[in-house]
Amino acid sequence: MGHKRVLLLCGDYMEDYEAMVPFQALQAFGVSVDAICPGKKAGDVCRTAVHQLSGHQTYSETRGHNFTLNATFDDINAGNYDGLVIPGGRAPEYLAHDERVLDLVRKFSTSGKAIASICHGQLILAATGTAKDRKCTAFPPVRPALIASGSHWIEPETMSSTVVDGNLITAATYEGHPEFIRHLVKALGGTISGSEKRVLFLCGDFMEDYEVAVPFQSLQALGCHVDAVCPKKKAGDTCPTAVHDFEGDQTYSEKPGHDFALTAKFEDVDASSYDALVIPGGRSPEYLALDESVIALVKHFMDSKKPVASICHGQQILAAADLLKGRKCTAYPAVKLNVVLSGATWLEPDPIDRAFTDGNLVTAAAWPGHPEFISQFMAVLGIRVSF
Repeated sequence: MGHKRVLLLCGDYMEDYEAMVPFQALQAFGVSVDAICPGKKAGDVCRTAVHQLSGHQTYSETRGHNFTLNATFDDINAGNYDGLVIPGGRAPEYLAHDERVLDLVRKFSTSGKAIASICHGQLILAATGTAKDRKCTAFPPVRPALIASGSHWIEPETMSSTVVDGNLITAATYEGHPEFIRHLVKALGGTISGSEKRVLFLCGDFMEDYEVAVPFQSLQALGCHVDAVCPKKKAGDTCPTAVHDFEGDQTYSEKPGHDFALTAKFEDVDASSYDALVIPGGRSPEYLALDESVIALVKHFMDSKKPVASICHGQQILAAADLLKGRKCTAYPAVKLNVVLSGATWLEPDPIDRAFTDGNLVTAAAWPGHPEFISQFMAVLGIRVSF
């Protein structure tokens, strides 16, 4: 059916996950994605917001990553794209009043192309009339606007609820990303094969926010069974994450990220029941590398020649486990010392979004490399998305 192209409609203080997860997941699946924002050009950034429900009467907000746009709004021709993604967060509140935005969204709507909107993104659907007579869900406070616009409101049973009505895909929050992205792939004419895999994520406190969420939800979107574990924690517990960004300093900056919910108890995990392992980066690998139970778990996967994908500082664990000798790999440049001292051949991550495969081992330097990292991991797992 040919190459697919999708447009991501961005704005300042869009929700961090709701922009980056579909952006990088779709790229990993072979879709070209252009991210645009009115009044900004390719290379400019949009600030993002980390929104989560933390026991208050509404969601909390902290600053997220800086999201770099890769296209210029004024240069866009809607006819060149097969689908549109509208992230939530606070950006839709003001984008819904921008006639340039409304005109663009209406072009996708009238042409019957796929539109996937999440959380507060549905404010834009209401403003354009796209939601009229259509079944929609959203983050619950968006309900009045959708009902007033003539939408058939579907109350989200959980924050992962997703609703499909023809070419229109809506979801309540980023918790629904796996189903949301899977439906978008289907709407674009895609088919997924080879995804009957069980994948384990090795988590820890202050792992990098994107480096756990993007591959985790991408693999779920493909149909994999994915579990996340952390030593001394059980299913339902959370790990705080870190937003690591590149803001002109001599090293990355850090801000608090989302709390990431674990799905299984580390001590109950049967490693032999999983097909592959993913090790996120961030600061958690520094202390996980000192845990003998972690070392034993990682050795099982490497000794069994099962696929292992490790990113950024995650390679500190592989080095501590003496599993890199004779291997070729990359990592975040500050981890080069660990990699070289462990006997590996260092592969320079230039540019920083590169990833490399050496047999069963897939490594990348940092979260900008997720599209290559996930795509190469899919290849090792035997998972394919065809359009």
